[in-house]
Amino acid sequence: MKFLKSLNNRFLSLAGFSFLFAYLLSFLFEGQVLYGLLDYFSVTYSYYITAAIAAHFAGLFSGGLFIRNSYSARVAMLAGMGVCLIVTLPFFFAPSVLWVAGLIIGGFVSGCSVAAWGFFLKLYTPKNERIKSCADVLIFSNILMIAVDVTAVFWSPFAGLGVAVLCIPIGGLFIWLLPKNKDNMIAKSKEIRTNFSVNHPLWMLCLFVFVITIDSGLMYQVINPAFTHLSTLTSWYWAIPYIMALIILRNLPLKAKRSKVLYIGMGMIMAAFISFMLLDRKTADYFIVDTLMLGACGIFDLFWWSILGEMLDYTNNPVKVFGIGLSSNVLGVLCGGVLGMFITSASMPGAEVAVIALSVVCVTLVLLPPLNRQLVLLLKSHTYLTAYSGMSQTEQTAVVNQIKTLNPLTAREQEVLQLILTGKSNRIIGEALFISENTVKTHVKSIYSKYDVSGRAELISTLLKNQGAE
Repeated sequence: MKFLKSLNNRFLSLAGFSFLFAYLLSFLFEGQVLYGLLDYFSVTYSYYITAAIAAHFAGLFSGGLFIRNSYSARVAMLAGMGVCLIVTLPFFFAPSVLWVAGLIIGGFVSGCSVAAWGFFLKLYTPKNERIKSCADVLIFSNILMIAVDVTAVFWSPFAGLGVAVLCIPIGGLFIWLLPKNKDNMIAKSKEIRTNFSVNHPLWMLCLFVFVITIDSGLMYQVINPAFTHLSTLTSWYWAIPYIMALIILRNLPLKAKRSKVLYIGMGMIMAAFISFMLLDRKTADYFIVDTLMLGACGIFDLFWWSILGEMLDYTNNPVKVFGIGLSSNVLGVLCGGVLGMFITSASMPGAEVAVIALSVVCVTLVLLPPLNRQLVLLLKSHTYLTAYSGMSQTEQTAVVNQIKTLNPLTAREQEVLQLILTGKSNRIIGEALFISENTVKTHVKSIYSKYDVSGRAELISTLLKNQGAE
């Protein structure tokens, strides 16, 4: 009975978020509704879109500052949806200052609402199922976005706006049906380890996401405008490759190497820009370019969404982790879009634009391997630390003694190492041993050299990888 109730809450959470996200995709970002409205009134839309994305970034990044429990997360989502509903209404009328205000306010509160959903992802989805939950909300929200886009293109942007607005109360109803207070589930969770800081892997993931998603921003400004004459086709096919990639990845075995799939995605992005440079702008050419580009976006999005889902077990503030993680995606799109606007405003030939975009892709390809390696090490170190904390003192000592060092550790270095393996920072280690932080750093560097590792994550991985933590 408890399992069925948990499953029901998981469904309510996924459904509520999917409808909210469908509204965001179809109105603020990728969909045809806002573009159609701005074209209808002959308004230059690049500044409107940039303002909305920047405000959404601010909401995602700052949501964790004031949303700190499941009750406030529920309130934030419901209030955010209500505000989005109100600020969208002026778009049924002629452009005014309310349009700009609405995009900024709606972008910010929707960012807070999206970040708040991190609490529900943690509460209602088991860790080993979060990649499926992330895939489900991305798939369903994009299907809804396609329905809204088709309505906007085949009927009118106002009809599409009506359908997009309808998603808000439907999503709000699902969130309202969730339990009002489940904080005890977080407090009793055995997986929380407050001594283990998730900040380092989070910022590493943010850098990883930001670097890659610059390509997405370029896509909006460079590739999309070249196929505006195919608006009927793009209204429904645009997200199909994205959805198909998500479905394939969702059903891969849990033990599959997700990092390898990233390299496939980078190859697809490169192929997309090369195809864009060499092919024409006909229907068949659009199918090729869009399939490669959006398929790659599906690979990347599900990768970091699922990684963020895994990180939620190492924090008491999932809103902060989830919001900051997704904000790096939005920031990458924003910066890529600004770069694309600069490139297109220079009136360069299409081939030159594609070459510049391809150069950016090549830079991300060079940065991908070291970033991915560091990210994997950091995430594994958290898993290993959790396993280590559950060992007895005898088992912990055996783990340390099992690995041979280039030179024996001093007594003080052994004390420092034991504290490192409990997740303590250099500052806390110094306070525990009554020595300065600089002295701790000296001991840590000596430990690294004796184990022949380059950093803390690699040290933890080396010592604990054979202890069944994986």
